Amino acid sequence: MVDTVRPAFRRARSGSLLLGPAFVAAIAYVDPGNVASNISAGAQFGFLLVWVIVCANAMAGLVQFLSAKLGVVTGMSLPETVRARATRGVRLSYWAQAELVAIATDLAEVVGGAIALYLLFDLPLVIGGVITGIVSMGLLLVQDRGGQRGFERVITGLLAVIAVGFVTSVVVAPPEPGSVVGGLVPRFDGAESVLIATAMLGATVMPHAVYLHSGLARDRHGNPPPGPARRRLLRATRVDVGLAMVLAGAVNLSMLLAAATTLRGVEGVDSIEGAHAAVADSLGSFVALLFALGLLASGLASTSVGAYAGAMIMDGLLRRRIPLLLRRLITLIPAIVVLAIGVDPTRALIVSQVVLSFGIPFALIPLVRFTSDRALMGDDVNHRVTSGLAWVVAGVISVLNVVLIYLTVAG
Repeated sequence: MVDTVRPAFRRARSGSLLLGPAFVAAIAYVDPGNVASNISAGAQFGFLLVWVIVCANAMAGLVQFLSAKLGVVTGMSLPETVRARATRGVRLSYWAQAELVAIATDLAEVVGGAIALYLLFDLPLVIGGVITGIVSMGLLLVQDRGGQRGFERVITGLLAVIAVGFVTSVVVAPPEPGSVVGGLVPRFDGAESVLIATAMLGATVMPHAVYLHSGLARDRHGNPPPGPARRRLLRATRVDVGLAMVLAGAVNLSMLLAAATTLRGVEGVDSIEGAHAAVADSLGSFVALLFALGLLASGLASTSVGAYAGAMIMDGLLRRRIPLLLRRLITLIPAIVVLAIGVDPTRALIVSQVVLSFGIPFALIPLVRFTSDRALMGDDVNHRVTSGLAWVVAGVISVLNVVLIYLTVAG
């Protein structure tokens, strides 16, 4: 009798070893900024904006796959590809905006970690921010000493903690299925719902995740020549991105559903602290504890990934490297200053998302252009339909980010 089990097991195991980079990039989709916007959406409008989560996830999946494909096919990260095709002045300007985005990213993640430590241990926000920075340095040491796979395992583990932290609320108090299905119909309810939907959609693709994924895929898989090996890698990359985005989408959807089920109409849930208190009142202290732990894992993982992305961007654009831990310290300082001067943390999260919005077109437009260039991508160039969809996604997200900036400033 022919043994078909072991070959099948080996194929499955071999395929699973190709997974990982997308789960690191997916951390950007469950960061503290997402927590704030999803909870606000559910608390204010119930299940109305479920469709926004679904659309945002689909857009993000396409973008992340294109980023990974660029790295595998060209052997270059997105920043390196920009550098190869830009003049020195353009490279410097491009790097400047990317650094501003990196600082804004770090602000959101450190503030989120500080809020979580305040909720868990009643620590002052400044101390919580410092602890978040120190722990994130430890996570970066894993990457520095143990390599990319070790870092991927740690970040994936934190992603699992985030998932448990936010999905538990939905398990304990499940929403009405009919209401969830009704939320899949695209619609709005007044200007405020448009603003929140714009914030959810417009900030769905984080620039640093787009830059980083191309480098992660290249570093993990190398630059195989055209042929069966590359096609196999690209298929595995689709699975990697698909699984990671399903997990991130489920977490984001859980945040909204939990808020719609337990926080709708409750006063004082316009901040993460208020939402945590309301969860404790509605679902009990244990669920609230998991909520805070999920937020803490989100802040720690996100700020580590953000620092890693910043180092990759500088290296790719300027061919300049500084020690990863030193870079972590430099980008941590603005976040600590914001916490020290007493800026409202929830407001700081919102402002950071607006700053991030400026960087979206700089990441998406070159990505779609490069992956649609046959001279660069060869036979793995985007299909016309893929390019068309990608340009639509890039255009929609860029426009929504402009709208988000306008509405936030005008408000």
